[in-house]
Amino acid sequence: MAHEKYQSVVSALHECMEACNHCYDVCLQEDDVKMMADCIRLDRECADMCSYLEQALVRNTPFASELAAVCAKICEACGNECKKHDHDHCQKCAEACFKCAEECRKIS
Repeated sequence: MAHEKYQSVVSALHECMEACNHCYDVCLQEDDVKMMADCIRLDRECADMCSYLEQALVRNTPFASELAAVCAKICEACGNECKKHDHDHCQKCAEACFKCAEECRKIS
């Protein structure tokens, strides 16, 4: 099956999507939500892209390398934003994003 070929990236995509969704939700509860606006925005972008790419890889998309390149770029941007914040959920999200970006770059 095609998705077995991408098992490590599919796993990283799912973990990243979950971390971004959690970070997004918790950031919305911050006292200063405006300060977290970029983090929240990128969390949504990243979670959506990771979810889409996960599904696309499982169905053997012919655009794997192109989508993975875009996803890696979004994950990197989200990780860079999240790591600016001291919150534990942001740090964990950044870690998941960087791991996912690395996995996405393995797809050629």
